[in-house]
Amino acid sequence: MFIKKNSIIAFIAIASTSILNAQNDPKAKTILDELSAKTKAYTSIKAEFAFTVEKKDKSKDTQNGKIQTKGSKYKLEIPGHEIYCDGKTLWDYIKDANEVQIKEAENDKEDGVNPTTIFTMYEKGFKYKFESETATQQIIALYPENPDKKKYHTVKLYIDKTKKQISMVKMMMKDGSTHTYEIKKFETNTAIADADFTFNTKAHPGISIEDLR
Repeated sequence: MFIKKNSIIAFIAIASTSILNAQNDPKAKTILDELSAKTKAYTSIKAEFAFTVEKKDKSKDTQNGKIQTKGSKYKLEIPGHEIYCDGKTLWDYIKDANEVQIKEAENDKEDGVNPTTIFTMYEKGFKYKFESETATQQIIALYPENPDKKKYHTVKLYIDKTKKQISMVKMMMKDGSTHTYEIKKFETNTAIADADFTFNTKAHPGISIEDLR
């Protein structure tokens, strides 16, 4: 199984029959506003995650990834790929082929988001509803305002009540599979050099370069 980089962006969960009746209830809004305020205050984020796909037949596959963000810049590491973005240019390095594809960062967005917004994706284009809570987590269900244009139909955010951070996101795709992103490690406000968000072709002798700009 290969983790597509664009699926990292859209975190989704279990389906609900009440999608059309979902409203932006006040309790959910308060929780999301607190989450958003804290997330936007970070100067940088480094996270490690486990990505699990459960298919309709209940078979599962799990892979791990890493992401670091700083403003509009990001670096994403997933099996077989390293994706670098300095806010303007994006480099997708395919390790096995020793090939890099270069494109404009704006052209790599899906559904109007990119990896720098994975912890704030709920702010636009969703209705939201408080679903439940445990001793440690609050669960918010998100429903896209334009479901016909999405590959998913419901998102569930699992939010750590003490840290005010997303600990897990579940995604239910229209093909019947469920994608789960579990945050294993979450660091904030660490010093990250801008050079870490650009790809150095000279460090990869014999690399094939495909410039799509």
